[in-house]
Amino acid sequence: MSRNTSESSEELGASPEAPNGGRRMALDVHGRLRSMILSGELPPGSALLQAEMARRLGVSRTPMREAFRLLQEEGLIDARPDQRARVRGVDPEDLDGVYGARIMLEALAVTTTAKTLTGEDLDRMAELLERMREFSDDEKPDEWYAAHREFHGMATRAVGAQLRRTLSSHAEHSERYIRLAQLGVPGSRARAHKEHEALLDALKAGDEAEAARVVAGHLARTALSVLADVAPEYDPVTTRSALRIVGGGKA
Repeated sequence: MSRNTSESSEELGASPEAPNGGRRMALDVHGRLRSMILSGELPPGSALLQAEMARRLGVSRTPMREAFRLLQEEGLIDARPDQRARVRGVDPEDLDGVYGARIMLEALAVTTTAKTLTGEDLDRMAELLERMREFSDDEKPDEWYAAHREFHGMATRAVGAQLRRTLSSHAEHSERYIRLAQLGVPGSRARAHKEHEALLDALKAGDEAEAARVVAGHLARTALSVLADVAPEYDPVTTRSALRIVGGGKA
């Protein structure tokens, strides 16, 4: 029996490492496609053919199938049997839910973090803020987003590992909405820069309540801007309710 199994594996070119290698390849392909969707390189509504994308990325169709499955689980694409997969458009309910959750959780996280940041931490956040200002002209968007992620990560880092993972997941999910807000609203990055400055000032002062209020308003503005642009008829109950709770009755 073991001889036949070995012969079969050799005939197929398999090895004990093949499943792990295949999984790593699928995750790499998933990451590349995910980045293309979040950056807008593959805009909402784009048709996705597995064979075409496999050729484009220089991989076989096996990891591409797994990557499509992961993207569908994340809600980034619709891939029904016997139908061409497509990049999902903006789902107002999804956006409202994600930002409602972010407002509540990030307000909690900055409140927890406010009095734990060292002078070194605050200097680093000031550097990141300057990097965002430097890259706010859209010439190097990836650098802006990298600095933005690190800035928000530092502002919320004092919470436990489980909450940090949740915050990171929500932030990644939100990135396509941030990009849409910046595309649809002129001056969006300049306004965001002022809000980031206000958050840093609150953290420097150790003002927990003000830090929570600023981050809640900052997140809500992004959500409401995108919804006003793509789904003006939608009532963002979750976002407004979260903002009202954090803001002490103001929404």
